[in-house]
Amino acid sequence: MSEEKKPNPAQSETKVSATPSAESAPEFRELIRIIDRDIPGNTAIFMAMTKVRGIDFMMANAICNVLNVNRTEKCGNFTHEQIEKIEDAMKHPDKYGIPSWLFNHRKDLETGADRHIVASDLKLQTEMDIRFVKKIRVYRGIRHTKGSKKVRGQHTRSTGRRGSTLGVQRKKKGAPEGAAKKLAAAKEGGKK
Repeated sequence: MSEEKKPNPAQSETKVSATPSAESAPEFRELIRIIDRDIPGNTAIFMAMTKVRGIDFMMANAICNVLNVNRTEKCGNFTHEQIEKIEDAMKHPDKYGIPSWLFNHRKDLETGADRHIVASDLKLQTEMDIRFVKKIRVYRGIRHTKGSKKVRGQHTRSTGRRGSTLGVQRKKKGAPEGAAKKLAAAKEGGKK
């Protein structure tokens, strides 16, 4: 009962070869721009992808597998077209057959679709989500409004402190004697 795996047409079209052909050997570039980050050319392409906001190790690994990219190849060896293909896979992973459980913004409130957001769009979307929970006055929104770092029910006794330090003061050595004198003086003042 073994089923043969049919080749995915999207995968066969999207192969990105890291080794250039002999006639079109590009020069090694010292600095590569991937989406909005400048990355040194001697960084492996797998690690270079993880430097972009919104791309984690799992997503970078999935993109390398889908595009048939050698993970350890230096990103300075890639051409502009290959980098554009990788950027497109980062922005639109659903076109390349990457599973939706790897996306970072699933079940969007407005559309209900699973999306993957990268770079400055991710920061903007996070701010919009926080503004939304503040507006509807749910517990998380109230905690955000108060400025608490802990919004998901974590304990706050020992962590998440801000502002001036609050500590325990040591007792002064002469404090008990001084308190006794004050108490005796108060008793004498009350008798008169």
